Amino acid sequence: MLDFPLNWVPYKLLAVDGQIKCCWLNTYGEPFIEPFFDETILKCRGLDGRHAAISSVSDLMMIAEWTRGVSAIEPTAFIFHISRCGSTLISQLLATLDENIVLAEVPFFDDILRLPYKYPEFNQAAIAMLFTDAVKYYGQKRPNKEKNLFIKTDSWHLFFYEQLRKLYPDVPFIILYRKPDEVFNSHRKQPGMQAVNGLIEPQLFGLDANKVANMSPDAYLAAVIESYFKKCLEIADVDDQCLLLNYNEGAMQMIEKIAAFTKTTLTPQDVLNMTERSRYHSKKQGEIFSEKVTHHVPSNLNKAVELYNLLEEKRKATN
Repeated sequence: MLDFPLNWVPYKLLAVDGQIKCCWLNTYGEPFIEPFFDETILKCRGLDGRHAAISSVSDLMMIAEWTRGVSAIEPTAFIFHISRCGSTLISQLLATLDENIVLAEVPFFDDILRLPYKYPEFNQAAIAMLFTDAVKYYGQKRPNKEKNLFIKTDSWHLFFYEQLRKLYPDVPFIILYRKPDEVFNSHRKQPGMQAVNGLIEPQLFGLDANKVANMSPDAYLAAVIESYFKKCLEIADVDDQCLLLNYNEGAMQMIEKIAAFTKTTLTPQDVLNMTERSRYHSKKQGEIFSEKVTHHVPSNLNKAVELYNLLEEKRKATN
């Protein structure tokens, strides 16, 4: 493989004859600047015209074997979120800095963390090794000036907090959240994976699979949002390396707090560039952002609202 391991990343797990294989992607040194990493995958696959029909596949054990040749940046911060709360824009703003590698919801990380739900024979030690090795590939030092590595997780990765904190005990963890009704109404307009019963294992949210089978879509979504706020409070109660941020603070104020919390230097020009980018839609860079917020709080969100208020008290007391 040309320039291996430089530029190559494991990007998909594949079951072949009962064995888990790893698919590899040549990123061609492209910067990771898309709002979501699955878009980066599509971009890189499009660059591989001559070999588009050829798959690069290895045994799973080769992830660890080949990582010995990888020189990587240690994570600067993990950005957790409850979804629809500005995390995509925050990752886009961080990606405006050439010295930052920003990994936004990498599908391969999710594949690894949720692997035991599909294949119980994978224990936590195996998952830990796979995950840390995968992060090394994605955080490879390139012949550029990248020195920071920000990892924006999928929203449900809040529930892998304990595993991730054990792996990265000194790395700042950032948690973004928003009013429960605003998250709820956003998902009603355009449901995310976690909002659709069955797409993500319900037990991950602490929900009984048998009980949720008979839930209405609204009841299920409310239960998921409530579980997010419960977990945020649990984390905030025990982790002094955790920064709470509310969507209503505004993008640039959140960025300034993240920079201070992670000891990341921002020049006046950096701030200007980020401020300009913040005017536009996080997922549609050429479109000025505007949002119609519906302030309707359904009764099944009462508990989530109560938890949100407790989280707000904690944020205001610590920020």
